[in-house]
Amino acid sequence: MAAIFSFRCSSCGELHEGSPSFGFRAPYQYDSLSEEEKAQWGTLSDDFCTITRDEETDFFIRAILEIPIHGVEQPFLWGLWVSLSEKSFDRYEETYSEPVAGKRFFGWVCNKIALYPCDHSRASDVVVQSGRSRPKLLLHRSDHEDDPLVIDQVQGISVARAQELAQRALHGA
Repeated sequence: MAAIFSFRCSSCGELHEGSPSFGFRAPYQYDSLSEEEKAQWGTLSDDFCTITRDEETDFFIRAILEIPIHGVEQPFLWGLWVSLSEKSFDRYEETYSEPVAGKRFFGWVCNKIALYPCDHSRASDVVVQSGRSRPKLLLHRSDHEDDPLVIDQVQGISVARAQELAQRALHGA
């Protein structure tokens, strides 16, 4: 059986137990709006976001990107927002209460992870899970094989790397 992740943080001295999990409250596009613009154009819930301007609407859902940790049962999780086409968004929303496990949608990752900087958009597949679990993100490997986030998702990370990422996410670089 794989180990449970825990570590004593070198920044705060506290014992952190359980695999690290960090998420974004909203897609970058929504967070970039002023409070007035958010009220005028945006809608945001725990799992859905839309931004409508000049009769154009952008559609977003929240999903999970898993990074396996070698020798640990639970992965390192990033809660990210993904943009979908209107058709995909509508289909996902229609089946939200009774998800179609395995259904896939194409999406673009809409958050910038400071610990994984990049200068390009990250294409992904959004894979619906059963129950009330958020969908998983599978980054497209062929688009950016040298992207450290893609590499970590495919190859996994060491416990030491997971600890380093968690400390930096909790306390800054």
